[in-house]
Amino acid sequence: MSAVSGNPVVVPPQAFPYGTETVRSLIDAWADAAATDVFLIDPERGERLTVGTLRDRGRELHGCFEALGIAADEKVAFLLDNGSWTVSLFLGAMYAGRTVVALNAVAGSDALRYVLAHSDARALFVSATYAERYPELLAQCDPDVLVIPTDESDGPEWPVRVSGSEALPALTPDSDGLLIYTSGTTGRPKGVRMTHRNVIAGGWNVTVAHELQARDRALCVLPLYHINGEMVTVMAPLVSRGSVVMPRRFSASRFWGWVVDHGCTWFSVVPTIIAYLLEAGERNPATIPPTAALRGVRFGRSASAPLSPDVHRAFERLFGLPIIETMGLTETAAQILSNPPPPAAPTYGSPGRGYGNEVGIVDAQGREVPVGEAGELIIRGPNVTPGYYKNPEATAQALMADGWLRTGDLACRDADGNIFITGRLKELIIKGGENIAPREIDEALYQHPAVLEAAAFPVDCASYGQEIEAGVALKTGAETSEAELRDFCEKRLGQYKTPRRIHLLPDLPKGPSGKIQRLKLAELVASDAGL
Repeated sequence: MSAVSGNPVVVPPQAFPYGTETVRSLIDAWADAAATDVFLIDPERGERLTVGTLRDRGRELHGCFEALGIAADEKVAFLLDNGSWTVSLFLGAMYAGRTVVALNAVAGSDALRYVLAHSDARALFVSATYAERYPELLAQCDPDVLVIPTDESDGPEWPVRVSGSEALPALTPDSDGLLIYTSGTTGRPKGVRMTHRNVIAGGWNVTVAHELQARDRALCVLPLYHINGEMVTVMAPLVSRGSVVMPRRFSASRFWGWVVDHGCTWFSVVPTIIAYLLEAGERNPATIPPTAALRGVRFGRSASAPLSPDVHRAFERLFGLPIIETMGLTETAAQILSNPPPPAAPTYGSPGRGYGNEVGIVDAQGREVPVGEAGELIIRGPNVTPGYYKNPEATAQALMADGWLRTGDLACRDADGNIFITGRLKELIIKGGENIAPREIDEALYQHPAVLEAAAFPVDCASYGQEIEAGVALKTGAETSEAELRDFCEKRLGQYKTPRRIHLLPDLPKGPSGKIQRLKLAELVASDAGL
């Protein structure tokens, strides 16, 4: 197809020089200018990681890799929670000219074994926690994979001692730096290749969209085995020369203390976390920080799944902080769309416009659709993956000849250029020949005051081909019934789009980013029903 006119950002003269940088040159340039600048704060250990130490660790990693026979361009994997050494491995392996493979710690043994083997990783850095949780993974590990016990804060237990320093291998922007596997909601996970150009573009897109500067400090509570945590709260601070506060994992009770005590100016979360924080604040208003304590917080950022406009507005009212809704993909080094930063007003229900990449919406023939009409969202830019590892068929299906990536997301554009995501091509519910986006049902359920989480999904039906069902998790202490929820939906959606069944569950299944997984929800409900 021909180039599609979208809403790419007009790149100013001072824009980041794509094609001329690597992760190593970024770290070196900053360390040469200000080696004592703090890049990362561990709020639980009180540790501060400077840019100079980050560079030293990258050089240390290279020396150890050389001593272990792990050559340039080979892959090293980690199975760790967040921590200063997790970040050091993530960035340092790329600095050392190796490709880092971040293993999804909640994927399960079968998926982990597949990814470790498929990625051709030569080493696995694993914490004591995950070594204990996945003993069969280590027991069945290929003997050519070196297992290195690693503490997220104290670092690896190296099996070799390294003396002196080895010359670092050559790097270019087109060198692979990261191999990250999709969550694999259907079939085997796919390994998404990310070059140094891709990961830097990922950080730059966030920097431009949110107008980040060196004085900005992020709170990262998302795992570094997911593209969101990696690009948004590691690469963006690296590109903008800011800093990041990084606890091991999210805690609703400690979240605001981390923000206030460490002077965070922004935070990156997902809709599930927003819902948890909102529920905790509504249940116990004493936990809400005073306005003065949050004065330095510019915004919170939401991604990885659609944010309900009702939840969005309720959070802003309760905490007095703006939330910027965004959208990203693994294949695009995270962010592709964003609302503008404050004081600009957000467009509720929309993840915004393109920043740093071109955005198009096309029909099945690849033709751009008119304003207001739904089609498939496509993306082109320096952040887009060159393809899937050892999977030419999937690469050919996803990437068009002229560089556009097919996202599989259904979207439309309003007259102002804002993008609205209406669903996934594979998730559409086709009831009696009518296409119904699950998100429309989700949004109706989220308006009920007792609902914490909601997701609609299709089930087979002899009469209509497919019927609508939904899963709901309630807020703590809240009560309602399936009948009440169905009546609530019918008043907002009409009878035809109201779910046939609404299943009340203690929790809804989620992927590593916090996104509710509709397919797994449908499987869970069918299993419980004995179908």
